[in-house]
Amino acid sequence: MSTEMPGPNITSRPSGRAARERMYRYVLLLCAAASILVTVSIVVLLARDAITFFTLVNPVDFFTGTEFLISRNVYGLLPLLSGTLLVTVISAVIALPTGVAAAVYLSEYASDQMRSVLKPGLEILAGIPTVVYGIFALVYVTPFLQTIGLPVNTFNILSASIMVGIMIIPMVSSLSEDAMSSVPDSLRQAGYGMGATKFEVTTGVVVPAAASGIFSSFILALSRAIGETMIVVVAAGSRPRMLNLSDPLANLFQGYQPMTAAMVQINSADSVSQLGFTSLFAIGLTLFVITFLLNLLSNRIAARYREEYE
Repeated sequence: MSTEMPGPNITSRPSGRAARERMYRYVLLLCAAASILVTVSIVVLLARDAITFFTLVNPVDFFTGTEFLISRNVYGLLPLLSGTLLVTVISAVIALPTGVAAAVYLSEYASDQMRSVLKPGLEILAGIPTVVYGIFALVYVTPFLQTIGLPVNTFNILSASIMVGIMIIPMVSSLSEDAMSSVPDSLRQAGYGMGATKFEVTTGVVVPAAASGIFSSFILALSRAIGETMIVVVAAGSRPRMLNLSDPLANLFQGYQPMTAAMVQINSADSVSQLGFTSLFAIGLTLFVITFLLNLLSNRIAARYREEYE
């Protein structure tokens, strides 16, 4: 009588592995769906309360109004938009050229040892709490500007914008440096073979080849500047006002109230009417639409001008 040893169950292993793969797929799908669900929920809730506001306030009056006074139930977006645009433009003037210059140095000129020191140093700026930037602007930057003779008020848009610009430099430099590093060395060598200097190769070959990534970093950084809250709350002031087109430089020395600062003021007020509270959601929805359109523009630019290398 012969006995046979039971062999390994060959069919059980593939089926068990397939079950685990299906489980992993469903878990990852659940995570992706959760992120989309959270985003959609935020938009729906913003839109619901914003619609409540627009049933009481004419949308045309809101988007074209030149006064924003909660105490008098006057809600015009343009003064808040003026402060937001000022912060964005001034911070862009500071951050975009500085960030690109830092990216060029890290990608094309810095040694490995220098890059290992400078890049983490730049990224530390992104880890500093924004309220610290705001306090630094109020306590140190504003007195410094007054010391050098600029007639800035205690709360002013210039100090806040300088710190916002410094805050978004790491975003510009990191994304731009990644785009430049992805340019193949064969293009650089072709430039050197034609007798170009390193600076000519950098400005004439590398930067144009990485243009899509650089412009995408610009738009993402501007989106970050538009949505910045704590720096402008602490340092920019809380007075909504329109731009003074007759004396543009005077705008830099005065206090403004960007949209994010107005939302904080409304939410933290001891007493606010129901209409004033719902205006918070109208401002938030407007801010969301602006940043969403900027992100769409970033994606379109990246897709339109992306260079593909083999």
